[in-house]
Amino acid sequence: MIITRQKDLKEILKFIGAGTRVFIVGCGECSTTCKTGGEDDVKKAIKALEAEGKTVTGYSIPSAPCVAAKVKVELTKNRKAIESSEAVLVFACGLGIQSVKDNLRLDRPIHTGCDTLFMGQVDSKNAFLERCSACGDCVLELTGTICPVTRCPKSLLNGPCGGQDKGK
Repeated sequence: MIITRQKDLKEILKFIGAGTRVFIVGCGECSTTCKTGGEDDVKKAIKALEAEGKTVTGYSIPSAPCVAAKVKVELTKNRKAIESSEAVLVFACGLGIQSVKDNLRLDRPIHTGCDTLFMGQVDSKNAFLERCSACGDCVLELTGTICPVTRCPKSLLNGPCGGQDKGK
């Protein structure tokens, strides 16, 4: 799962600028779990944007906006609402945001509603645990399924982490 954090409204408003008509795209997978881009989160964002004088022309929450086929279907369904907007605000990870841009096929600025933090594991208490850095050279087979790149403060692959606490 890709863990995201929703940006502050002030930062989002700076991105949007003078434009008043915005279409919103959320995420039905990771951002829904993170409570940063699901149905409830998008509805809260709509209320906040409208309170700031913005008009939301519509919204869509593709099951996985990072999957081109899924986002294309949702963007096509909402084409008229998107055409009537001046910008698109996406509450998803960086992959989802770029997928929306690649598949929109309209000349609209795309604005980021979330910061992408890390690839995470969701534990039984819904806490997000940083376990993988997507380094491209997985060594879990050699390390008893513990990723030293992510979990060692120095990302050492050759022994215990020394020097992190007063040189020891």
